[in-house]
Parts: sequence; C-alpha cells; structure tokens
Amino acid sequence: MKDEIIIRKFKLEDKEKLVRILINNVPRYFAETEVDDYEEYINGKVQDYYVAQLGDEIIAAGGINYDKDRQLAKISWDIVDIPFQKQGIGRLLMKHRLEVIAAKKDIKSIIVRTSQHAYGFYEKMGFKLLERHKDYWAKGFDMYKMIYNN
Repeated sequence: MKDEIIIRKFKLEDKEKLVRILINNVPRYFAETEVDDYEEYINGKVQDYYVAQLGDEIIAAGGINYDKDRQLAKISWDIVDIPFQKQGIGRLLMKHRLEVIAAKKDIKSIIVRTSQHAYGFYEKMGFKLLERHKDYWAKGFDMYKMIYNN
C-alpha cells in the first residue's frame, strides 16, 4: 500500500460505503439479518465510530459505545472490506480505539461481543472469553462475549 491509512471519525456520508463493506462480509462474518441492525446503529446509535481510509477509499470501520454507569466501553461493529483483510488494518483500528478508551479515566473495562468467525482476532488483541451463546446473532452465528485484559 503506497498511500498511508488514515483513521478518522465517521461521517454520515460514509454510510453507503460502510453498508456495502458489511454486505461484502455476509455470510462469512455477519448474518444477513445484521445488515438492518448495522444501518440502525449508523443512523442513531453511534457514539465513537471511526473509519480507516486509504487514499479516497474507505476500507474499514470500528466503533466504541459506552455505558458510563458501569464504567464500560464496548467495541462495536468492526468491519474490514474483503480485499483489505489480513493486512493489519483491523489491528490498526483496534489500537486506535484502545488509545481513545485509555484516555477516558472513567472507563474501567472494555468488552466486545463477536462471533466464532472473528473471536480469534480479538483474542490476539488481548481479549479473553467470558461466555458463549450458540446461534445468538442468527443460526450458525454464536455470540462470544470477551473482556480486554491489558
């Protein structure tokens, strides 16, 4: 990659491209039913959401949501476009978000809920499995709840 990857805050005009990236990841990483959930998230549940951009092209995204009462950060909706997977972009986005969270002194824990198709990535990033629920997201998409151990 000759251009540098830029991580920036999500803008509403990114929505169409991000939905296409998610659809590209169905059914390998996401169930078809999650496309509507993702659009609902982008349209009103985003707190801190970031995109990775290479040149003019958005190639990945990932978010953070907060439960301030529980002093908890939740990693949310990580997606990387198919041609850019396995190149360290997900890791770059995760490190960025961990830095954002570390700067918030009122946050004591970080969790992620993912599937069996992606939990290995989070494990490599320092997350440990707390619980698993079979067919949670959809048939064949189990939920793995993990906590970050830094």
